[in-house]
Amino acid sequence: MSVNLSKGQQISLSKSDGGALSVVRMGLGWKSAPRKGFLARMTAREIDLDASAVLFADKQPVDVVFFQHLVSDDGSVRHTGDNRVGGAGQGGDDESIIVDLQRVPVHIDQIVFTVNSFTGQTFEEVDNAFCRLLDESNGQELARYTLTGGGRHTAQIMAKVHRDGSGWQMAAIGSPADGRTFQDLMPVITPHL
Repeated sequence: MSVNLSKGQQISLSKSDGGALSVVRMGLGWKSAPRKGFLARMTAREIDLDASAVLFADKQPVDVVFFQHLVSDDGSVRHTGDNRVGGAGQGGDDESIIVDLQRVPVHIDQIVFTVNSFTGQTFEEVDNAFCRLLDESNGQELARYTLTGGGRHTAQIMAKVHRDGSGWQMAAIGSPADGRTFQDLMPVITPHL
């Protein structure tokens, strides 16, 4: 059963049978919003959203996984590849980041997921954008966070997974920001750690 997360909501990442999840996938999907008006067909542009995962140890960034660095240095986090046009909308994922929670080094205590409009369009021009967390072992969707309301921002700090005792939790952040890459977001990620 999937949980629709609202901004600031947290869920535990444990299985319904009490076991811990071992591998999760954070999926990102989107499509371009339909253009309106007389010149709509002539002005349509593809939108390139990029998913990134920033790994933190004691509130300090120690690694990042994104379209130019597809695997974390320790191998526990892997980006499945860059999608430059989107199109999944409410269906499947356009970009995915797979996290092997059991392999994440013990000093890594938080992983923050972001999305940026690399081509610079605002979220007013994006339709059906979402991030979701799945149990990679069986494909079951655990949680979904919908990027609602559009907005004049070009990035979003979407969610984070963080250690909680011996397990992990997911928190929906949903904080709008501006920037074409994860580097642009580092100052605004800090308050969410």
